[in-house]
Amino acid sequence: MTDPTSTTTEANPSEVAASSNPEEQPSYVRLAMRNMVKKKRQSLVHFFLSTVGVLGLLVGLSYLTR
Repeated sequence: MTDPTSTTTEANPSEVAASSNPEEQPSYVRLAMRNMVKKKRQSLVHFFLSTVGVLGLLVGLSYLTR
C-alpha cells in the first residue's frame, strides 16, 4: 500500500502550469491591460471605431432586411 500523503515525482501538467510563478509568464489578459494603460488614446480610438463599426453593421443589416 502507498501512503496517500507521500509526494510523487510525476506531476500533472495542469498542476505544474497552475503552480508556475505568474511573474515569469504574465497572462495575455494582463499584457493587454498593461498595453491599454500605456496607450490610452489609441485604445480608446480603436474601441470607439469598433463600436461605430458594429453599430453601423447592425443598422445596415436591419435596413437591408426590413
